[in-house]
Amino acid sequence: MNILFHMYLSGNDPELLVGNFMGDFVKGPIGSAFAPRICQGLKLHRKIDSFAQGNAHFQASRLRLNQRYGLYRGVFVDLFYDHFLAREWPSWSDTPLPEYLASTRAVIDSYLPVMPQRLQEFVPVIFGELLPSYAKVSGIEAALGRMSRRVRRTNPLAEGSVELSIHYEALQADFRQFITEARLFASDFIAQENSI
Repeated sequence: MNILFHMYLSGNDPELLVGNFMGDFVKGPIGSAFAPRICQGLKLHRKIDSFAQGNAHFQASRLRLNQRYGLYRGVFVDLFYDHFLAREWPSWSDTPLPEYLASTRAVIDSYLPVMPQRLQEFVPVIFGELLPSYAKVSGIEAALGRMSRRVRRTNPLAEGSVELSIHYEALQADFRQFITEARLFASDFIAQENSI
């Protein structure tokens, strides 16, 4: 659920942004169910996820977290990186974060009819509650608590913010390395897709 990170790596193309934004809510083959550029955004989302799984800095962050969290460590790192991106936003974008979120929300709202119903219903929460709070550790804590309640089985998601506090500086250093590489990866992918 690293929503901010995915939106940020989409650049300025509205349909690419929409596809990347929808990525966690569209499963299976992409096919031609959406406009071509939205499909490219869905592909970009999956490529970014694959890139993260194989990236040394992302893996270093994951391995810093307590082993008992198992596969949830990747979920934690996703959200922690959204926290660092929100907190350090002026270092990575010339557009103030509130302005960026407002303009992005306008794009997302204009494409709501093509989005899965679950996502349509979640958009007000994403832009009204989650993303504006991500720059604070308490915002990440609240987001993890919300995720924990939505998962049917017993899970440790609500405890994740403790790991952020314990390893804060090391995770932040990992993030700064990761975002530099992820930006290059995403821009290369977009350039390749544009050349087809």
